[in-house]
Amino acid sequence: MRIRERSHRILRPLNLSVTENKATVEKYMEGFRNSDHELILSCLTDDVMWDIPGAFHIVGKDAFDREIENEAFVGRPAITVTRMTEEKDVVVAEGAVRVRRKGGDFVNLVFCDVFVMQRGKIRQLISYLVPIDGASSP
Repeated sequence: MRIRERSHRILRPLNLSVTENKATVEKYMEGFRNSDHELILSCLTDDVMWDIPGAFHIVGKDAFDREIENEAFVGRPAITVTRMTEEKDVVVAEGAVRVRRKGGDFVNLVFCDVFVMQRGKIRQLISYLVPIDGASSP
């Protein structure tokens, strides 16, 4: 006689609400998709820091504002977030971005953005960007 083993799983209710920090990051991404400076800046602390390792380190909303629409690119970027994770006051967003250079060709990147939050606003952002050749649009 065979004894049937039962698997026991604990089912937890889904938490369908979005945290304040994740909502801020979503709003920030939407601002970039629409080149909406006001929306993006509303998500930041006044002394925000933005680092792209190997590219730049900026401090403050004014400096951040100048980098929102980089002179090397035209149009609005297509941004796809594939995963967003939060622990305490850190939100990590992974995804892809496609943007047109002034010369007409497209740049395809994958990214991992690490957002350090303070009272529901972005205090620090570290953007890790990796170009991918021949990638399809996100």
